[in-house]
Order: sequence, then C-alpha cells, then structure tokens
Amino acid sequence: MQLIPVIDLLRGAVVHARGGNRAAYRPLASPLGGGSDPLAVVRALLALHPFRTLYVADLDAIERRGDNRAIVRALRLEFPQLELWVDAGCADADDAVAVRIDDRVRPVVGSETLASEDALREAVRAVPELVLSLDFKGDTLLGPATLLADPGLWPERVIAMTLARVGADAGPDLDRLQRLRALAPHCRLYAAGGVRGPTDLEDLAALGAAGVLLATALHAGRLSRETLARYD
Repeated sequence: MQLIPVIDLLRGAVVHARGGNRAAYRPLASPLGGGSDPLAVVRALLALHPFRTLYVADLDAIERRGDNRAIVRALRLEFPQLELWVDAGCADADDAVAVRIDDRVRPVVGSETLASEDALREAVRAVPELVLSLDFKGDTLLGPATLLADPGLWPERVIAMTLARVGADAGPDLDRLQRLRALAPHCRLYAAGGVRGPTDLEDLAALGAAGVLLATALHAGRLSRETLARYD
C-alpha cells in the first residue's frame, strides 16, 4: 500500500486542512519542522520517510482565485525524485493538460470541480495518467452525480476523498471504500481523510486499498518511521 503525504497550498503557504472548511484553514505548524513554507515542509516529510509521491492540493486554483503553479514548478526542481499528484481545480481536458507540465506530474481531477461526465471522458482521453478524486461531503458526491453510475469512465487510479474526515481524527471511511471497490474492481483505490494511526493503515491495507493520502497523522507524530517503512 502506497503512502502519499499531502500538502495543501493557500496563498503560497502550506495550511492545515480540517473538515473541508477551507475558510478556517490556518498555516501549518508541524513538529516535523518547516513551518508553512512548502519546500521546507516537503524536506521535513522526506526526512521522516523516503516517500515516492507527493499530493499537492492547490486550494487557490480549486476556489478559482489564483494558483500556486510557481510552487509546483519549484517542487519539481528541488525534488525530481518525487512524482507529484496535483489537484489544481481541473474542470476539463484543457485544465488537465495544463497541469501535466512533465511526465512526473500527474493531474488530479476532482469531482468537485469537474464540469461534466463528458469532461471527464475527454480528460482521460487527453491525459490517461490522470487521477480521479471522488469528493464526498457526507454521503453526497460533489460534482456530477452520474459519475457513480458509470464507473467504466473512471481512470486506473481513483481517490475516495471524504472531506469531512480530513484532519478530523474520525477514522477512514471503510464502508465507502468497500462500496467503491465493488463498483470498480478494475481501479486502484486510494483512501483520503481520517487516518489516525497504525491501526487505520492496517484496516485499509486489509481492505485492499492501493494507497492512502496522509497529512495530520504524519505531522502529529502518530506514524513512526518503522510503521511507514512497512508499507511504502
């Protein structure tokens, strides 16, 4: 099971995401170090564990009020060994193509910002390597509801994003992950939101998750180097 650390970017700084309430996000202050500077935070994460992939959520782009593209480019230059999964609020194929600045940057298309089911079909044709994030608020899928009815459209990699559980210490939504696995056994499913510690990782691995997105549990020191080394 792949472990993927997350940084959420807002106005050039890394913020602590909690419960999907972006207006309340505050600059990160992590015991790992780095403050809220994106490059310093990633250095601190890599000092903890040699992660292979980094998830970057560009909250300004998602909210349509600017972007953090310069930081994404800086991350590529400083950490060429990392594959970057970048959610920059893609609505369609053109947006996905713009995000994929090279073959080490994989666009994340979130259902929250996706224009339509047809837009996903066209985006997958244009960038087959993209990742689909199914963004849930409670039991409601944000974005085109028809996505759940046609999993044949989904790319190989799909994230089950439970926004209310992000940073909330509520545990991962195992039931939702099981339902999505039943819908799309051909997909590699990644869990996002709610991981508290080693037991949650064990449960996700037992469920067959291909990977998990992590932030709060890393910065809170709940996942030791030994635990991380068992998975990634």
